[in-house]
Amino acid sequence: MSAGTVTSTRRGLDAAQRRAIRARKLRRVSVYGLAILISLWILLPIWLIGTMAFSTRADVRSYPKHVAPVPFSTETMEFFLDTEGILTATQNSIVVAVFTLTLSTAIAAPTGYAISRYLFAGRDAFRLGILAVRAFPIVILAVPLAEQFRDWNMFDKVYSLALMHTALTLPTTILVIASVFASVPVELEEAAKVFGCGPVAAFRRVVLPLALPGIAAAAIFTFVMSWNEVFAAILLTLDNRTLPARILYTLDKSGDPFKFAGGFFMLVPSLIFIFFVRRYLFNMWGQITK
Repeated sequence: MSAGTVTSTRRGLDAAQRRAIRARKLRRVSVYGLAILISLWILLPIWLIGTMAFSTRADVRSYPKHVAPVPFSTETMEFFLDTEGILTATQNSIVVAVFTLTLSTAIAAPTGYAISRYLFAGRDAFRLGILAVRAFPIVILAVPLAEQFRDWNMFDKVYSLALMHTALTLPTTILVIASVFASVPVELEEAAKVFGCGPVAAFRRVVLPLALPGIAAAAIFTFVMSWNEVFAAILLTLDNRTLPARILYTLDKSGDPFKFAGGFFMLVPSLIFIFFVRRYLFNMWGQITK
């Protein structure tokens, strides 16, 4: 092979390498750009709502709106919190969401484990039935339950609404947790049994820690859904309404300061809950956070 041929071959390889490097950089820039756009799409409304919530009431009513809370003020938030019934409604929302989260997870974890690990007659039909329940419109469940709760003297009770929210979230929670348990290799559980663990100990020490990220994801869904749900809360409560139901009830009678402060106040518990369970979600993708 002549020197010229070798030189031209090397030039061709160098050009191909440069094109491959440019293609990788372009893909990386595209991914980062898309991630930034998605982040802005999510965070910008939160920032604007927070800006209005911590501005003065006069600034909230003024136009154009501010892009930063300057001057910083808690006047709008104090006005919202001083509104009659808001603190009681907030307490009701927290109780309902925590009760729904606890009950839904307690039922969904063993159910999902049984679906993913054991073969029994009607398992596929059981899965389909769970999914069918989730497909029902909420009005189909809420209206009959409202009548039934009246007959049972359970109407306008916080725990009754929590049971309703559990019925709404349970199907999806079961399916998510079942898929998580199915992804945990059976061999690990069998190995734990070989080394002396019983079925319960193998589940608690091996399967459950590996499934925690998926359970955390299901818990986020359950908590946020219960915290934000408003239709059933309006139908099933009158005096013991949750925060979304209370805000919706007074929305047409309130001004912009109440609306912005209420929107921000409803965001905070979900963000706090996600912050505390984020480590389990990051572990799902092989990352570890302190």
